[in-house]
Amino acid sequence: MTVIDGTSRSTPATSAQPQPSAASSNVNACTALPKPHPRPTGRDSYTISEVVAFTGLTAHTLRWYERIGLMPHVDRSHTGQRRFSNRDLDWLVFVGKLRLTGMPVADMVRYAELLREGESTFEERQELLESTRRDVITRIAELHDTLAVLDHKIEYYAGARTAPERHSA
Repeated sequence: MTVIDGTSRSTPATSAQPQPSAASSNVNACTALPKPHPRPTGRDSYTISEVVAFTGLTAHTLRWYERIGLMPHVDRSHTGQRRFSNRDLDWLVFVGKLRLTGMPVADMVRYAELLREGESTFEERQELLESTRRDVITRIAELHDTLAVLDHKIEYYAGARTAPERHSA
């Protein structure tokens, strides 16, 4: 069971079925839960440098996320240093997925605000995610069209190299 947006997930909810690829090993990337980053067993407190190593984000980005309200709940040590929890790391995985969708930062911050407001915002959160999902589906269709053009050009050039030379008279 994975916690992504403050709720536990045992099965993903999506109906999109991407085209399988040889690299996917018959795993549907749209419905497969993200693999969690390996974390030390039994720990639930990480420094900013450890989170940088786990996530690939910069310390500047993590501080910015906190400043804009995307991660306002980061605990502090007695010396004032940030201490991230496993829940924070799960949230960062989810934020990373939202970034990949192209969701504007303002919408991500709005989602985080709604999450903090509690269960009464389920409908608004769902609407925000559904809108983003529609945008992603549109982008996927555009990318499929673009891929078809690239494939056509690649086939053309591959065929041109194997065709006998043409001489004009």
